[in-house]
Amino acid sequence: MLTKEIAGAVGIIVKNGKIVYYKGFGNDDTDARTPLKKDAIFRIASQTKAITSTAVMMLYEEGKFLLDDPISKYIPSFKNPQIIDKFNEADSSYTVKPAKREVTIRQLLTHTSGISYAMIGSPEANAIYAKNNIPSGIGTPGYKLSDVITRLGKLPLVHEPGERFTYGLNSDVLGYLVEILSGKSLDTFLRERIFEPLGMKDTYFYLPENKKNRLVRLYTQDKEGKMIKAENRPDFNTDYPKENGSFYAGGAGLSSTAYDYAIFLQTFINGGQYNGKRILSPAVVNLMIQNQIGDVNMGNKKFGLGFAITTEKEAARIPVPAGSFDWGGIFGTTYWADPKDKIVALLMTQKYPNNVWGEMQDKFKVLVYQSVMEP
Repeated sequence: MLTKEIAGAVGIIVKNGKIVYYKGFGNDDTDARTPLKKDAIFRIASQTKAITSTAVMMLYEEGKFLLDDPISKYIPSFKNPQIIDKFNEADSSYTVKPAKREVTIRQLLTHTSGISYAMIGSPEANAIYAKNNIPSGIGTPGYKLSDVITRLGKLPLVHEPGERFTYGLNSDVLGYLVEILSGKSLDTFLRERIFEPLGMKDTYFYLPENKKNRLVRLYTQDKEGKMIKAENRPDFNTDYPKENGSFYAGGAGLSSTAYDYAIFLQTFINGGQYNGKRILSPAVVNLMIQNQIGDVNMGNKKFGLGFAITTEKEAARIPVPAGSFDWGGIFGTTYWADPKDKIVALLMTQKYPNNVWGEMQDKFKVLVYQSVMEP
C-alpha cells in the first residue's frame, strides 16, 4: 500500500555512534524511474527549528542573554505585547487587549509565546499575518528576516505568553535574535559555528549550483488522493532551495541529507560534541532535552528547548523510551534521538499533504527497535 503513497524514502539508523542502516529506496522521479539515492537532499522544513535553537543556546552559553529575558530587550517591536480579543472574519479586523506579561526567550524556544504560524496557524493568525505580509518561511526567498520579524513583533498574540503550546513562528524570531547577538546572518552563523565544525557538508538554506541536482522532487496528492508531482504556484516555488535567496527562516528554511542531520542528532547523544568538535556543554544539552513546559498540555509529549520530549505516556504507546527527543518537517521528514539506548534514526520523504505519514513514522519506530536492540 505505502509504495503507492510515496515515491521513495531514505532511512538512517545509528546505534552507539555507528551507522547500522543507511539506504535510499523507491524513486526520486516516478515517471523517469530514477532511483532515490541515500545522499539525496531533502527540504527539511521544521527540522530547521532544532538547529536554530542550538544556535541560540550556543549564544546563551556565551552569556549573551538569559532564558527568561523578554525578547523585547533585543527586538524592541515586541515590547508591550497585545492579545487578540475579538476577531471579525468578514474583513479580518480585530480588537486587542494588553498581555499580562512580556514574551520571553524561553517561551519562544518552547512554542508557548502566543505567536502562531502564517498559513498553517489559527484562522485569526492566518488572516492577520497575510494582511501584514508575514510569510511561513517556506518558499519565500525574497524576504528579509529583520523586516519580517520587526513587523511580526507589532502584531497581536493568540494567547497569554506561557499559558499554552501553540506551534508558531517562534524559531524565526529566534533566528533574528541570533543575527542581532552575533552580528552575522543566520546563514553565516550556522555555517561557521555548527555545519562546518560538525562536518555537515550538505545543509543549506539555498543550495550551491553543484548540489542542486540532488534536491528530491516534491510530490503531493490530487483531489482523489492520488500521488502526483507538486507544481509551482504563484505564491510558492517548490524548488525554493535552488533559488538565490536572502530570507533565512530559522523555523523552516533549511534543506539537508539524512546523514547530515544524523550527525547533528549524534552531537546531542554525545553530550554536545562530535568528532572532537564541541558546540555545547553537556549541561546545556541536558537543559534542552528536558521538559520545559511543565503542566502545559501537549498530548502525550512535552517540549524542551527545541525538541519534543517523549513522556512515559507516549512510551507506553510506541517503543521509544521516555526522555527521547524528536520532531519532523511538513514535507514528510521525521527523526528522533534516544539517549537511553544511544539510537539516532531518521526517515525522509518529500510529499505534502501526506495521508500516511503518521502511520509510517510509528511503523518505522517499531521496526527500528525490534531490529537494533540486543536481546
